[in-house]
Amino acid sequence: MFDRARRDLEAQMDREGRLPPGQSLTLKFPVLHYGPSAEIDRDTWTLRAFGLVDQERTWGWAQFSALPTAAVTCDIHCVTRWSKFDTVWEGVPFREFVKVAGVKPEARLVIAHCAYGFTTSVPLELMLDDDVLLAYKFDGRPLEQDHGYPVRTLVPKKYFGKSAKWLLALEFTAEDRLGFWEQAGYNNNADPFREERYAGRSGGLW
Repeated sequence: MFDRARRDLEAQMDREGRLPPGQSLTLKFPVLHYGPSAEIDRDTWTLRAFGLVDQERTWGWAQFSALPTAAVTCDIHCVTRWSKFDTVWEGVPFREFVKVAGVKPEARLVIAHCAYGFTTSVPLELMLDDDVLLAYKFDGRPLEQDHGYPVRTLVPKKYFGKSAKWLLALEFTAEDRLGFWEQAGYNNNADPFREERYAGRSGGLW
């Protein structure tokens, strides 16, 4: 009965054009990352903005959480073929963060730097969309450790590997660099609806 209900909902999402090709609906929230889950103390956590900014700057939790916040309801799609629908997130809209980061006009890319040296990049233009957050809550509660506590990026229009867990710094740059998963062969553009899973399928640098 439960599996039939899941399949019915999946079929509905497909009819509505919300299920990307090759994806399956999940009602769970799978945990996928390379290596151990990072243990970060929110009280000592900092977020650094550097690169093409007027001046490098660092925010502690109190400063960061005082920035404007918003809630976003969105669908998320993992390159490993699961999709989760109508997820609810809260955090700092990236477009609000840019206002205080002093980003220079020549910046084109945002590279997220995270625990264990993980990086991934997204075009700045896309990061300025209304649904992009520096998220610290999921479903009304602080992020769980396995899902990126205390802060992660949320970039719903890309496969979920572009929504980087355990965020520590944001680098603004004019030139792209392949991140952790992209160096391992995953597509750098990562559009779920174009099924850009692996490099070689419109998957070069921007």
